[in-house]
Amino acid sequence: MAGAVDLSGLKARAEAKAAQQARPAPSDPEAQPGGAPGPGIVDVTDQSFPVDVIDRSAGSLVVVLLSASYSEQSQAMSAVLEKLVAADGGRWTLARVDVDGAPGVAQAFGAQSVPMVIAVAGGRAVTAFAGAQPEEAARQWLDDVLAQLPPEFGGGGTGAGEAPSDPRREAAEQLAADGDYDGARAAYEAILHADPGDADAAAAAKQMAFFARATRGEPGAIERADAAADATGTDAVELALAAADEELLAGTPARAFGRLITAIRTTFGDDRTVLRTRLLELFDLFDPADPAVLEARRGLAAALF
Repeated sequence: MAGAVDLSGLKARAEAKAAQQARPAPSDPEAQPGGAPGPGIVDVTDQSFPVDVIDRSAGSLVVVLLSASYSEQSQAMSAVLEKLVAADGGRWTLARVDVDGAPGVAQAFGAQSVPMVIAVAGGRAVTAFAGAQPEEAARQWLDDVLAQLPPEFGGGGTGAGEAPSDPRREAAEQLAADGDYDGARAAYEAILHADPGDADAAAAAKQMAFFARATRGEPGAIERADAAADATGTDAVELALAAADEELLAGTPARAFGRLITAIRTTFGDDRTVLRTRLLELFDLFDPADPAVLEARRGLAAALF
C-alpha cells in the first residue's frame, strides 16, 4: 500500500448507513475464519467499522485482517495473528473482517485478494501486506509497525524523522476514501505527470481506474454471465468483462482471470483482442509474482497457443 490512506470517508458513509437501519446481529462465529473472537479481537462489519476500527485506532494500533471463510490462507493468517495479539497482551487490536459480509470495508482498502492485513493508526491505514505469512514474518512486520508509531499508540517511535507529507497524495487518497475514483485517478495521474518515475502513483492510478469502471457496473453481472454461458459475440464478451470486474471486486481474482481465459479460448479476432487486453490490465493491478497472476499467465498462454 502506497502511503497512509485516510479512512474518514468510509467512516462517514458507514455512520450514515447505520443511522438508517438497525445494527445487524453479530456474525455467526463459525463463519469467521478464526472462530469466536477472544481478548483483543473484534469481528467487524460495514456498520461497526467506524467504532471498531476508526475510533479504536485513535489511541492504539488496530490490525485489520480481510479474510474469507472459504480461504485456507485466511484461516492460517487468522490463527497467526490471534496468537500474536494474545502474546502482546492488549498492545494492539485484531479486527477481523469477512469480505463477503463487509464488502464496503474490503472495497475501501482496495482488497483484490484475501487474506490482506492492514495496520491502522490514527484513523489511517499506514501499511499493509497481502497473502498469508508465517508467524516469524508477521511478528517482524508487527514489530516494525509498532516501532514506527509514537508511544501513545503503543509504539516505540517518537515521530521524529518522518518523511514530510505530500498534499497532492493526501488529496488523492481522500478522494479514493470518499469513493470518487475518477477524481482519485486524475489526481494520481497529475502526480505521475509531474514525476513519471513515481511507481506508487502509477499503480494507484491504474487501481482507481479499475474501481471507477467496476463500481459503475450494474450488480448481478456474474449471474447474468453464468446464465448466458452459451452466448457468443459482442454481448457475451461484454458480459464476461463485467462479471470479471465484479469477481475482482469481490476479492476472487483467480475466478476473474479464469472467466476471461475461458472466454478467450472460444473467441477470435477483435473479441479475443478485447478480452486479452482487459486480462492484461487486470494483471497490472497485482504484484507480477502473485501466484494467481502466474497461474493465469500460464492459462492465457495455453488459450492463445
